Amino acid sequence: MSMEHAAIYHDNVPALIRACMETPCMQRLRHVGMNCGCEYTSFPRFAGLEPYSRFDHSVGVALIVWHFTHDEKQAVAGLLHDVASPVFAHVVDFLKGDYLVQESTEDGTRAIIGDDEALQRVLSAHGLVTDDVCDYHIYPIADNDSPRLSADRLEYTLGNLLNYRIRTIGEVGAFYGDLSVGTNEEGAPELVFSDARKAEDFAFASLACSRIYVSDEDRYAMQMLSELLKDAIGLGVLTEADLSTTEPEVIAKLLQNERTAAAWNRCREYHAMRRVQAPEGEGQWRRIAAKKRYIDPLIAGVGRVSAHSAVFRTEKDAFLSDPQNEWLAAEEP
Repeated sequence: MSMEHAAIYHDNVPALIRACMETPCMQRLRHVGMNCGCEYTSFPRFAGLEPYSRFDHSVGVALIVWHFTHDEKQAVAGLLHDVASPVFAHVVDFLKGDYLVQESTEDGTRAIIGDDEALQRVLSAHGLVTDDVCDYHIYPIADNDSPRLSADRLEYTLGNLLNYRIRTIGEVGAFYGDLSVGTNEEGAPELVFSDARKAEDFAFASLACSRIYVSDEDRYAMQMLSELLKDAIGLGVLTEADLSTTEPEVIAKLLQNERTAAAWNRCREYHAMRRVQAPEGEGQWRRIAAKKRYIDPLIAGVGRVSAHSAVFRTEKDAFLSDPQNEWLAAEEP
């Protein structure tokens, strides 16, 4: 995340957030990517992406929460929400069979926060304790149930709109500038748009990101990388503990073993996909389902975009109804 990008969210980083950013559990996230290993492949949509780490994302979430709430507990909870993210992030959900829910990567968040002595000193100095900041789900502006709009969902959408070159930084800034805290159908606070056209444009833009998150390339790369990690653990090349280190460290270990190095280099060479109804010929064929995420923003005084826009509702329904039942294989170089 560039400084220009961060400045969209808030014009400065509060001292508490900055101090928490410097702690070991946060610094590790500088070396865990947001694109779940896909950025290491040669697929055109992922190759050459600008660096976008879990650290960048987490700082962005914290600044969004702070901007709209000015509440230290909520902002720090937003900052720390990904501290348990393993290497390659949601690839580990595939490894653990949790890929349709994608919650296993949050396991251990409270313990990590409690064990980071530097972070505990910062929290104590500001009158905060672990329970205040270890579960961002309790703060609706930081997180809420899909398809509502929260700081977490907003940040990775805006970040990816820039990274995938779907929108310009000016357009992203216009989306952000139209938001305020409102009340949703359930009486809970939620980020809402004031302009219906901007809300609808954002909804379509976020749906474009959603399609990428479950694209053939994305699903296949994550599945094959999860199989590589499983094999590496079985061979003793990696341990479960290694998954909580950094991606450069894990890649270095994979490259020390002939079998895992060959598999890693094969993943690196993925550049195009084949999709068929039944496996044919050579290739590592897989049928892969994945979690479908989308955002249905709330327009102040109007309601959800899906109720306001029949076109968006149709496209959203088509996205959700895709059975993801084709067989996929990467083309060999």
